[in-house]
Amino acid sequence: MALIYIVEDDENIREIEAIALKNSGHMLYECEDAKSFFKAMSEKCPDLALVDVMLPDEDGYEIVRKLRGNEAFKRLPVIMVTAKTMEIDMIKGLDIGADDYIRKPFSVIELITRVKALLRRTEGESLGTVMCVGNIVMDNDRHIVHVDGRLAELTFKEYELLKFLMSNVGIVMTRDAIMRKVWGTDFGGGTRTVDMHIKTLRQKLKNSGAHIRTVRNVGYVME
Repeated sequence: MALIYIVEDDENIREIEAIALKNSGHMLYECEDAKSFFKAMSEKCPDLALVDVMLPDEDGYEIVRKLRGNEAFKRLPVIMVTAKTMEIDMIKGLDIGADDYIRKPFSVIELITRVKALLRRTEGESLGTVMCVGNIVMDNDRHIVHVDGRLAELTFKEYELLKFLMSNVGIVMTRDAIMRKVWGTDFGGGTRTVDMHIKTLRQKLKNSGAHIRTVRNVGYVME
C-alpha cells in the first residue's frame, strides 16, 4: 500500500485521518506543521500528501507552491483539507497545484474514497518511475537526477551506478555485482573502476553522497 504524509496541526483530526488510512492498509507519517513535513520530505518521498490549509507556520497553499516549484516533488499527489467553505478558496488550492480537496468536517468514507481515487489516477504515471533516497531524486523516464532540487550532471556510467544502488536500498552490493550490472561481465577494468566511479558520484551528489556507504572488503550500500 501507499506511504502517506499527513500534515495537520489539530491532533484530533490528525488521529482520525491516521486511523482511517492505517485501517485501509496504508503506511503513515504524521506532521503537525510545514517544518516537520519538509524535513520528512528531505528523507523520503511519500506516495501522497494530505495537507491541511491552516497550519501554525506556513499555510497549506504555500506548501503546495513549494512542492510544485521543486522538480523533485512537483508530481507528488496532494489532497488539501480545508475548513474554508468558500468556492474561491478551493479553486485557489487547485489552481496552485493541489490534485483534490476535502472540506471539514468530512466522513471517513469520503477521505478513504478520495485518497483511493487519487492513488488510482496517478498509478502508472511518470511518478512511478521516480526513485527517491533522501534528497536524491532519479527520474528514469527523463534519465535525470536532481539533488536538493538541482540537476546533477552525471555520466552514463555514474547514472547507471546510482540507479543500481537506489534500486537496492539497504542491500550491500559487492564490487563484482556492480561490475557485472553496470559494466557487463566482459569488462576487464578491475574493481578499482567501481571505487573511482563511487568517488566521483559522491562528489556530484554533494552532501547526499553520504547515502552511499562503503562496506569494508565487500562493496557499497545505499542507505
